[in-house]
Amino acid sequence: MDYPAVTERILALTHGETDGVALMATLACEIHSAHPLADWTGFYRVVAPDLLKIGPYQGGHGCLVIPFSRGVCGAAARSGKVQNIPDVEAFADHIACSSSTRSELVIPVWNGQGRLLGVLDLDSDTPAAFTRADEDWLVPLLAHVFEGAE
Repeated sequence: MDYPAVTERILALTHGETDGVALMATLACEIHSAHPLADWTGFYRVVAPDLLKIGPYQGGHGCLVIPFSRGVCGAAARSGKVQNIPDVEAFADHIACSSSTRSELVIPVWNGQGRLLGVLDLDSDTPAAFTRADEDWLVPLLAHVFEGAE
């Protein structure tokens, strides 16, 4: 995957935008199109204390509501840490929004004021689909893009 080219495209498309949903929609589309193993790419937004709801995404249906207390997305929101799960069956509290999902990468998304906006969730039907290189690319990209988000 050509991380620099995708980054350049995302930065050009999102330059000056502060609307969080618009940013999420653009990133979901671009990341999903670029990542060869992503079968579902989307955001879950913080809508209430300890509660995520589905936001913009690409792929089949997703879970509509995820509490911070459940699943890989909840763990990322609750802990504030990246969750790279090579085998979702081995994750004790995995929520199966799709029965075909085998691996998952979830990254917390904050704005520049330190407010948790939600999480970026990438699912794959391939085991161990997401790498440290994916994390090293997405974490700073998300921080930059969502810095001024509302």
